[in-house]
Amino acid sequence: MTFTSSWNYPTRVLFGPGRISELAAACGTAGITRPLFVTDAGLKDADITKRALDLLDGAGLKVALFSDVKGNPTNANVEAGVAAYRAHEADGVVAFGGGSGLDVGKLVAFMVGQTRPVWDFEDVGDWWTRADAAKIAPIVAVPTTAGTGSEVGRAAVVTNEETHEKKIIFHPKMQPVVVVADPELTIGLPPKLTAWTGFDALAHCLEAFSAPGFHPMADGIAVNGARLIKTYLPRAVADGSDIEARANMLAAASMGAAAFQKGLGAIHSMSHPVGAIYDTHHGLTNGVVMPYVFLANRPAIEERFSRIAKSFDIEGGFDGFIGWVLEFREKLFVANTLADLGVDESRIGELAAKAEADPSTGGNPLPFKAANFETLFRAAIRGDLEAAKGAAS
Repeated sequence: MTFTSSWNYPTRVLFGPGRISELAAACGTAGITRPLFVTDAGLKDADITKRALDLLDGAGLKVALFSDVKGNPTNANVEAGVAAYRAHEADGVVAFGGGSGLDVGKLVAFMVGQTRPVWDFEDVGDWWTRADAAKIAPIVAVPTTAGTGSEVGRAAVVTNEETHEKKIIFHPKMQPVVVVADPELTIGLPPKLTAWTGFDALAHCLEAFSAPGFHPMADGIAVNGARLIKTYLPRAVADGSDIEARANMLAAASMGAAAFQKGLGAIHSMSHPVGAIYDTHHGLTNGVVMPYVFLANRPAIEERFSRIAKSFDIEGGFDGFIGWVLEFREKLFVANTLADLGVDESRIGELAAKAEADPSTGGNPLPFKAANFETLFRAAIRGDLEAAKGAAS
């Protein structure tokens, strides 16, 4: 089976092993001749980064590297990137990496032409209309992990350092013009990071499917994305050079991001403040809280998840599906409790308030307030699955 293809959903995607060789051409399609190459600090000196830079330089593009990007990016990272963009007199961004590099790259391209602070464009109502769309720079995205799917998304996540809150910034033109999705770039990702980023993609798929509302296209993409993750994530973790597994996981990550245009939910509402305060890995945190949230949402999702279980050949309906999630976590380096990530009960009130205010909460299948989140956080810290069942009451 070949894994090389190109498609235009939801944007132009050049998919397959070796497609990184087309990076300069992708920049040409986007009208970029002086790219600011944005990646995270951990990838700055990686071989895949050097190769990508060499490809751009060899094609005659005037490229500058910016890598002052944290694992949980902050507004200071974005501001420094905007300064680097202007200093280079760039005309577009190549966003390269996992979720942090992709999100900061997209935010730099977005913010370089704006005069208002980034927080004025949070994903609230029609705040995105405040932006000057004509001044948003073009973006070429190159994912190196199979998790966030940010390469096909219209939003980015950034932490407010003053308030310790993760904010979702949204604009339709933040979506990259071209994506170069080369699974060979993900081969060097260590097993734990492969697993944790995969759980981010799984959370996207399952929360999108859980979100209320009629969106059969998103539902179909979400279910198939989750099916790919169930099949191929264990293989990618067991053998990082398994190109079939890597390709299918990269596709599943993009599918999750396309699907969650329908909505996310309490998994992300909880994960965002935990990540902002405790600097935890986002995909890992999603995996930890996932079964607690599903149990709390059971009254609204039981029938839907029973159908997924049947289509995935999982016996036992909803309970069987939860059992599979717990077993899947255990095999793939995901902790059982938030306490394992350093979260303690002293800040439950603060975490719950931030979770209630998170934009993802609006997509949860049941209406959750701070009191509901307090119960959920306590259950997830203690590892009490029974307590999570009553969080919605």
